[in-house]
Amino acid sequence: MSVFVPGHITGFFNIENHDSKLKNGSCGVGFLLSKGVSTTIQKSDSFDFEVNQGDDTVIREVLDIFNLDNDDFKVIQDIQLPIGAGFGTSAASALSLSLALNEFLDLNYSMELCGQIAHMAEVNLGAGLGDVIAQTGHGLILRTKPGAPGIGEIKSYSHDIYVAWKTFGPIETSEIIRDPKHKKIISEVGVKYLEMFEEDPTLENFIAFSARFSEETKLMTDEVKNQIDYFNSMDNILGSSMAMLGNTVFAFAYDEDAFKNMDVEGLHIDKLNNNGIIYD
Repeated sequence: MSVFVPGHITGFFNIENHDSKLKNGSCGVGFLLSKGVSTTIQKSDSFDFEVNQGDDTVIREVLDIFNLDNDDFKVIQDIQLPIGAGFGTSAASALSLSLALNEFLDLNYSMELCGQIAHMAEVNLGAGLGDVIAQTGHGLILRTKPGAPGIGEIKSYSHDIYVAWKTFGPIETSEIIRDPKHKKIISEVGVKYLEMFEEDPTLENFIAFSARFSEETKLMTDEVKNQIDYFNSMDNILGSSMAMLGNTVFAFAYDEDAFKNMDVEGLHIDKLNNNGIIYD
């Protein structure tokens, strides 16, 4: 049994902490990529796992929450995006594993319950607050109410558009989302742009508000700023900003050739994912 969950990049957000882990989360706007995390469950004599990058931290956390009596299976994860660089890989890992286990073991859990297990794993690990519920949607995604699937709320918008990204490495998400100073600034600026986006949820506003958010929160590094300036100097680029939270730049264009003609080392070209989760 295999389940693919797309990667998710957030452009801007605000943190909304709650005593309940299922209500703890964030509101924001982001988008899905065609690459993400694929989890395959196979029959085995004893529990085993195989991950192409990273370790088994997320896998172990999800399995602990499931509290399974049997462990006669093998977990294989193909993580197709950089870890810790703002692509929601830990959330995609947790959600794809939850969904795959549900199918493989015939647990008959709902999508919402599987999503809640993945969300709890994310909160427990300090890895993220809003990626899981966003990854249940498609295209460009507005998170209007914080929390896990079935508790939080999202709106999805489809767009036929190309996206390119370049990463300069990871940012420690847990240090930022747990730091009072960062949380205050992020939430104040995030609320402002969320309200503006909800009034006019266009792709152009998403790009513009994302750029302003990254500047006003002072989360943008010099290398990210230089890359954004380069993207924005090109005529065929709609705009560029920083992935939250990662030392990563993303840009949008209607024409794939706008990116192909660029001389940018380590540039990856993708399309906005309007399909979402895939079962195989």
